[in-house]
Amino acid sequence: MSRLRPTLLIALLLALPYAATATENSSAAWNALVDDFFTQIFFKFSPSGATSVGIHDYDSQLEDFSKAAREQEIAAVTQFEKRVAAFPANSLSETDAADREMLLGTLRSSLLSDQVIRPWQKDPNSYPAAATNSVYVIMNRRFAPPDDRLRSVIARELKIPAIFVAARANLQNPPRISTEIAIEQLPGIIGFFETDLPSGFKDASDRVKADFAKSNATVIAELKKYQSWLKDDLLPRSKGDFRIGAATFSKKLLYDEMVDTSLDRLLEIGTADLHKNQAEFARIAKLVDPEKSPTDVLAMLAIRHPAPGELLQTFTNTFGGLIAFIQSHQIITIPSDIRPTLQETPPFERATTTASMDTPGPFETHAAEAYFNVTLPGPNDSPEEIAGLMAGFNVGTIISTAVHETYPGHYVQFLWAPRAPTKLRKILGANTNAEGWAHYCEQMMLDEGYAQPGVGAKDETESRLIRLGQLQDALLRDARFVVGIQMHRGVMTFDQAKEFFVKEGYQSPKIAEIETKRGTTDPTYLYYTLGKLEILKLREDYRKKLGSDFSLLKFHDAFMSQGFPPIQIVRKALLGDSSPVL
Repeated sequence: MSRLRPTLLIALLLALPYAATATENSSAAWNALVDDFFTQIFFKFSPSGATSVGIHDYDSQLEDFSKAAREQEIAAVTQFEKRVAAFPANSLSETDAADREMLLGTLRSSLLSDQVIRPWQKDPNSYPAAATNSVYVIMNRRFAPPDDRLRSVIARELKIPAIFVAARANLQNPPRISTEIAIEQLPGIIGFFETDLPSGFKDASDRVKADFAKSNATVIAELKKYQSWLKDDLLPRSKGDFRIGAATFSKKLLYDEMVDTSLDRLLEIGTADLHKNQAEFARIAKLVDPEKSPTDVLAMLAIRHPAPGELLQTFTNTFGGLIAFIQSHQIITIPSDIRPTLQETPPFERATTTASMDTPGPFETHAAEAYFNVTLPGPNDSPEEIAGLMAGFNVGTIISTAVHETYPGHYVQFLWAPRAPTKLRKILGANTNAEGWAHYCEQMMLDEGYAQPGVGAKDETESRLIRLGQLQDALLRDARFVVGIQMHRGVMTFDQAKEFFVKEGYQSPKIAEIETKRGTTDPTYLYYTLGKLEILKLREDYRKKLGSDFSLLKFHDAFMSQGFPPIQIVRKALLGDSSPVL
């Protein structure tokens, strides 16, 4: 072995303090750049987003949808992207260098949306949805006294009419389906402002409520005028195309998820997973009843659900068993004993979701409550509508949904968020990580033995029905995978997509319609299955790396400790290489 010459050794030792200082300076400069991103870009152009993550300095401000503001934002994002790209990655720690790549993706995705996909021009629903969300994020969490929060609502409501002025100027030949979705959503949105928002501030003082009554009445009137304009003016001339095209689809997937696999290869992967789950569904269905077809067993599963009035309690009852199983089988560390609160889905969200998790932002210091929202039948629903909704809460999908939304899905990942290594990862993230994790958990928990007779299931038949519910949810996500790619590159029509959800995804016609509508404005909603498959591959690669030292607890805790970045970044952190995610 050769030895270093004394003079060279001395030179290297003298250089160590300089190297450490250079690294510290680079880290400080990077952190300052991240702070600039939030103040100059993220919070400035999305004050409602600031509120949702727990930053309340912008609560009286509102997004500006005017052409001038959009051009200002594009210019600011373009310039900031150049600043980030110019920052030398080799001067950063591995974590900060990965954050740099994630931030570049976020900025480039923003520009792709504003300049190419152009929802401001094509999506009439984005305007009332933004107005509603801007006040909902203030109403839903008690981070300040009622009067203070209501004053912020009033400040935003006074700016809401400008949203609809911008909408009329911006919307040009949107797709007909997009205008129809906006028209469908507006009654629930109007109802929210008429009923839910006033009810949410019933404890405010009379003086502030009097001011609110005026601003709120103006917003309701503007929403109704917008509704009429959509029906009478915009709908007849809505003849645009919702498809974003193959090239844009691939760019969005790259910027958002750091996935550069070709669409043809992705389609092969998604189709293979679809067929795998269909075959497993058929196998389990034959065990349930050898005389029935898989479709007949699916129909039998649909009627095995609790009464509507017992639904919230049924979900609550799953928590104890899930937590006990996670702890006894060392699935993942649960950082808190606090459980989420079950509540009925807010009325204005009923049209698009049956269950969701609403957690406080990572910088929220006063309002720590987390809500597990479940959509219950409405008072005016027909018996057929009630049956259709409750079929989605069958004995199998209740477990799948509870796992996905709470333990160890979204809620547990939220509990880990404060441990994320950087400020950027506490706020930004990838859907393949968040939704991929929750969807992965649905399968993983059953694979590890949950819902076996005596452990989450009463008997063998119920255990099999629970597995069928998990597979039905997996097939729904597989259908999204295929439909998203095929619709947006022009291979599949809207009606063909609906048929695919029914025949290949094992969904009801009503669910198929809802899912296809979602796919017109959420093109890359393949991220559920895509993320699950990425995590499964990462788990096996991590198992090979650790060998006998591997444990599921070790893997899941290591995964959670990275925050919400694209899986490629998690792979690099856990494996130390840039091997393929799929």
